[in-house]
Parts: sequence; structure tokens; C-alpha cells
Amino acid sequence: MKNKSHLLTLFLFCLSIIGNVNILSAQSEATPFTEIKGKVVDSKNKSPLAFADLVINNSNVSTITNSDGEFILKIPNTSSKDVLVISRLGYEKKEVSISSLTNGIKIKLEQAITQLSEVEIDTYKNAKTLVLETLKKKSSLYNNDKTLMTAFYRETIKKRRRNASLSEAVVQIHKSPYNSYKRDGIELIKSRKNTDYSRLDTIAMKLQGGPFSNLYTDIIKYREFIFTAEDMDLYNFSFGEATQINNNMVYVVNFKQKENITTPLYFGKLFIDSKTLALTSAAYSLNVENKELSSQMYIRKKPRKVDVYPTETKYMVNYRTQNGKWHYAYSNISLTFKVNWKGKLFNSVYTLNSEMAITDWEINNTKFAKVKENIIRPTTILIDKTSGFSDPEFWGEYNIIEPEKSIESAIKKIQKQLKRT
Repeated sequence: MKNKSHLLTLFLFCLSIIGNVNILSAQSEATPFTEIKGKVVDSKNKSPLAFADLVINNSNVSTITNSDGEFILKIPNTSSKDVLVISRLGYEKKEVSISSLTNGIKIKLEQAITQLSEVEIDTYKNAKTLVLETLKKKSSLYNNDKTLMTAFYRETIKKRRRNASLSEAVVQIHKSPYNSYKRDGIELIKSRKNTDYSRLDTIAMKLQGGPFSNLYTDIIKYREFIFTAEDMDLYNFSFGEATQINNNMVYVVNFKQKENITTPLYFGKLFIDSKTLALTSAAYSLNVENKELSSQMYIRKKPRKVDVYPTETKYMVNYRTQNGKWHYAYSNISLTFKVNWKGKLFNSVYTLNSEMAITDWEINNTKFAKVKENIIRPTTILIDKTSGFSDPEFWGEYNIIEPEKSIESAIKKIQKQLKRT
């Protein structure tokens, strides 16, 4: 069985202080777009709906709601007569005319009621067989052209509930065909950061891999990071209650490692379109019961007097279809670690979150340059790479995922707390 540590690697080291980098927010006076802020909620209980897809019809412009159901969508002026399509797993698709959108709009989605026919129930009695069939579909159902994707990436590190580091970047993904074994390439276009570790702790935590970590959650393209051929027999697969997405019936397959397996493996749910057998989304976690082994999968470097181990891990990936082909659209990774200093009474808890959303894409069969100053590699640490790529005026032109709190307000809150202490 292969080591899964390359899916997301945590890099730790000792340091005394890292200074602040101020972030300015500015927008060009003449903007070729209109910015709309809003929220997507359940029509009955009014609860916010996280990770809902918002796509302008007949275009590649899109965004995704955050954990509070909020979104910011920057709509090109040329799309003023188009339609915004809102969809989410388990809910009926909704279409809203762009001209009717107003700031602060609350979009309500109706829950989808799914009833399986006897034919649909009997088609796949074995959940593992269904998963294997889905994994075989990458050459026929997924985009097999070289694609240039524009993506927004955010990386956040919190100590308990306090933000310690926030980084954002716009990247271009040189996505290789799904039927190719060639790895994808990522080019850093613009980035900004605001980091203040001083007085928060003498441990600095950094994510190694940056946008690659999220890209590798693409199970169809990078099956080997979670379901190697050898690993399939180490899992139990079972059917969950079916649901709907975009008015299509979706199989839900639960998976977890067998009880006699001690090596940390993943557990979660796969959502598979019943008609095409395409993987539409997945939500899964790593089994971290074995602290020592799970720690080895994430920790690359740490001080000798410190024990660091994960207490919770969450991964999510969404796919989108266009022109009859599926492609990677969004992923979110959340990792919680406990840091114990030997000889100290209290421990520290850190949460590292990274998310990446595709905001635009186009077929581009040109060759990807191998040597470029702004190419990101799987070993890149984003917050170290961002110097020289911060351009305040640039950030007005891209759809972003609205965070729970803005970078500016989060850092101000940290600074106020530091002054109090």
C-alpha cells in the first residue's frame, strides 16, 4: 500500500517572529463587471447552505458559497441578460435572471425528494462494483483536452479560533487530459498574504503543496492518492440513502476501512450520478485513531520537544459538467492538529484550511512551459512564495469565495488581541 502523505503535507519549524505584511484593497475605477453579494439558504428552515454552486449559464463564470452560505459573484457586464444557475447536492436546481439580482439577495433552494425505482435499486447491488465502474469512466466522461483553468485559492491557519495566517492567490492550472497520466501544472498569477505568528506561539505551521494539495483531491485524476488498486480490498463499501443534484438521481456510497486494518485509511461518502456513473462529488476524512501513524503522514519537520498529531481531517471535492464533459470544480481541506510541548501543562490546537475554486476555464492545447519563474511546485509553501506577486488593483477582477471574515478584519482582531496581552 502506498503512503498517502503526498495528499497534503504539514511543515513545522521553530521561529521567533514573522513580521506583518499589510494588504491594501483597491479596485479599478472602470470595472467591466458588477459585484453581487448574497446568501443561499434552505427554503424551509432558512439554514445557510455551504458549498452551493453558482454558475452563469452558458459561461465559465462561477463561484461557491462559503460555510455560512455566503457568496460574492462578479458578473461581467456582457452577461447582464443571462441566467444564474444555483445548485447543491440534495436540492433542486434554481435559475435566477442576472437582471433581478441585488446586493444582499437571499436565494432559497427547495430540498429534492428522491425515490428510487426497483430497476435503479437492482442495477448495482454491490457498492464496490459501482465505485470500480465509476473510476473506469475517467477516459469517457471527463475532459480529455488540455485545459487552462483560472482558480482562486485561499489558505488559512488558525490557533484555536484566532486567525494566525491568511493567504490568497489566483492561479492558472494547466490541467492535463483525464485520460493522461501526466500531472497537472500550476502557475501563480497573483497572491497576497497577511501573517502574524508573533506571540501566538513559538511554532509556525506551514502547508507544503499549497494549491497542489487541493488539486490532488481530484479522485478521478489522482485515484492513487486514496484508492489504489491494492487498497480497494481494504475498504468496506455500502449504499447510503440516494439523493439528487440538478434534478438527477445520485447514488450515495459509504466507504471505510475494514476493522482488522490498522494503517490509517480514509472514510466518507462518494456521490455518483445514476445515469452516467460520473463522480459528482466526494466528502471524506482520514482515520486518525492511530496518532503515531497518522502523524507520520502529515508532519515533515518539527522540534524534538514537541508532539504533533492530527485530531480531525476533512476533504471535499466537487465536479462540474459542461458540454457533456465533467471536470474538477472545487475542493476544500480542513485539518486540525494538537501541539503538545513536553513539560508544559497546556497544549495548542491549530486548524489549517485550504480551498480552491475554478472560476474560469478554456480548452488550450498549447504546450505548458517547463521553466517559469512563477510556476508552483508540489513542494512550494505559498506564504513564502507570495512576495513579489501582491498587486492590490488586481483583486477587483476575480470572483472570490467570501471567507467567514475578511483578511483585513481578521488581522486587525489579532493585532488588538496582541496589544491587550
